[in-house]
Order: sequence, then structure tokens, then C-alpha cells
Amino acid sequence: MKRAIYIALAVMLGGFAFAQDGKTLYQQECGACHMVYQPQFLPKRSWQKIMQTLQDHFGSDASLDSADKEKITKYLLANSGDSKRVLGEFREIIQSIPPTQTPLRISETPYFKKEHRKIPRKAITQKEVRSFANCNACHTKAQQGDFSERTLAIPNYPNWED
Repeated sequence: MKRAIYIALAVMLGGFAFAQDGKTLYQQECGACHMVYQPQFLPKRSWQKIMQTLQDHFGSDASLDSADKEKITKYLLANSGDSKRVLGEFREIIQSIPPTQTPLRISETPYFKKEHRKIPRKAITQKEVRSFANCNACHTKAQQGDFSERTLAIPNYPNWED
């Protein structure tokens, strides 16, 4: 009974962050700085390494308090590319990663490199894209997990394959 009262009070006062699930917390915390990548892109070992090195997260300090870090880590590991039956491109990405490697960037995976090898460098380094990490710039439905060619639109390069 006391617990229910504390929870109700916390929600009324706006202190409901502790009750959020890992996915929501991941979207809020990580999405504040960059696209929220689907956990299926990387194996557990990669997510573990990323979450263990947040104090130097690709040149930025992305440290979290221990409770939030634990929730996000649990979500990422439970949904990683090697955690359950993964289909489509996500499966191909995971299968392309040798078991001895722990990529920290999706763009480091053999599958990603193969799929993006023909894209001109100037298409990626332009200000509208900046880097391969900015999936949303070209994949119009990346946030929904759709990276199919039918949703691909490289800014300023409508016919880049021609």
C-alpha cells in the first residue's frame, strides 16, 4: 500500500523516470544526441562494451547513473542481434561479424561495409549527411527500422548509382 502511494506521488510530482522501461529510457537518453539505433544491429558483446565505456562514448562523456545504465543495458542485451531470432538485414549483419570481433559502430560491420561500398564519399561527408552514423539522413524510415532501398534518398544525390 505504501509503495502504491509513493509511486502515485512520484508520478504526480514528475518523478516517474524510475518507472520507465529500458526501451523508453534508451530512446530518451541516447536519442538526445543521436539516432536511436535498433539493438539488433550489434551483438551482445558490442552493446556490453559500449555501455561499459560511456565516459568516452566516441569522444563524448555519455555517462549515466547506475540505475539508468542498468535498465538500458538490459534492454540492449535482451534485444541484441544475437539474443533471439532476428530476421532480414539484421540477421545478415550479425552473421557477417566474426565471433572474435566486437564492433562498436554499425559501420564497422562487414555487412554494412559491403552494402555501402559504392556510395561516393562526397555523398556521405556533405553537410546534410555528415557521416555514416547519421542513418536518418538517407534512410527515410531508419527510426522505424526500415533500411530498405525503397526508403533510401541520399540528399543531393538522387541518381548516385547512374
